[in-house]
Formats: sequence, C-alpha cells, structure tokens
Amino acid sequence: MKVYRLARKKYAVELSGKGSAKSCNRWNSVGVEMIYCAESRALAMAEVAVHLSLATLPGDFVMLEISAPDTLSTIFLKEEDLPDEWNAFPHNVSTQKIGDKFIQSKQACILKVPSAVVKGDFNYLINPYHDDFKKIKISKMENFPFDRRIFK
Repeated sequence: MKVYRLARKKYAVELSGKGSAKSCNRWNSVGVEMIYCAESRALAMAEVAVHLSLATLPGDFVMLEISAPDTLSTIFLKEEDLPDEWNAFPHNVSTQKIGDKFIQSKQACILKVPSAVVKGDFNYLINPYHDDFKKIKISKMENFPFDRRIFK
C-alpha cells in the first residue's frame, strides 16, 4: 500500500506523530500522536491547502510517499459508521474520541477514514505505537511547490 503525506521539510525526516500531538485535530486530541496520510497526492495537498492562504503559504513543503505492507491490520470506517457532524468545521470531540481510542487500543496499525475535505476519498491514520509500525517506511520524498493559482 502506498499513502501520501504533505509536510514541511523540517518535519518530514521521520514518521512520528509528534506534530499532531501538539494540537487537537479532527481525529486526535492534544497529546495523542497520530500520523495523518492520504490515499493520493491530490488529497494530501487538499487536506493541507484548506488550512492555508497565499499570505501564509510556506515554500518548503515536501510530498512523502509512504509504503506499508498490504497485510498490515487496518480498520475501515465508512461515513455511515461515524456520528452526525463528523465532518463539521471546526471539528468536534466525537471524532477525536474515535481516533484516540484507535491509538490507545493498538487493535490495528492503520485507521482508514473518509476525508472531510474531498467527499468519496479516504485518509489513512497510522498508529506509531502499534507493533507493526516499524514495517512502514518513507519510500520517496520530493519537493512540493504549491501552484499559487489554488489560493486566488
């Protein structure tokens, strides 16, 4: 399986989840480490772009291609499995509880969830504390300049 992550270059050296733990996000509370990935480069870009403007656009993004064995344990959540308003902005605590429980239970290495940004696409949340996490590797890293037309 290949998944993608768009990150600032200085944070892209290793997969740790430490960045997500610094602030609460849709699928994790403060202090809970989780690695957010997307099923495509385009979705990874969209998931980051919704939080930026042309004025705040850093020029040091890199696209990570992450490889994981297809045999890794994965939990797949569909929209109908999620609470109402799961995709609201700002995000609500119900999805954070789902993600926190996923990390703490160590039941699976990967949680596949619907994207709140692109309906019909999916994100992959990786548990850095799962025993199989060591099987997940960054297979490619490339500079990723945003096309500035996106922010007009």
